[in-house]
Amino acid sequence: QVQLVESGGGLVQAGGSLRLSCAASGSIFSVNAMGWYRQLPGKERESVAHITRRLSTNYADSVKGRFTISRDNARNTVYLQMNSLKPEDTAVYYCNANVIDSSIIVRDYWGQGTQVIVSS
Repeated sequence: QVQLVESGGGLVQAGGSLRLSCAASGSIFSVNAMGWYRQLPGKERESVAHITRRLSTNYADSVKGRFTISRDNARNTVYLQMNSLKPEDTAVYYCNANVIDSSIIVRDYWGQGTQVIVSS
């Protein structure tokens, strides 16, 4: 079994910063791409940023220049540094990882979500 555990959400004023972390643990052989998504109430989950094992990144247009995704392959951990936060960034943020487990089965896993609230 594989688990993703997120941390780092919270309440921040507009213009502030937060750093999210997500650690994958369990019966892992290797972790491929990792990413962050977010979801507002009543809306579909949307992609925020992704990073491959080789550290290639891509971002949603709405966060380019403000958010930075990074990862530590040795720790199977992905980070999202969020700067210049805006009220419209308020959402539940979810971590996603494409994992090869110890049985060499590939599947996607999700974290439990962490709330980010940006006050104006």
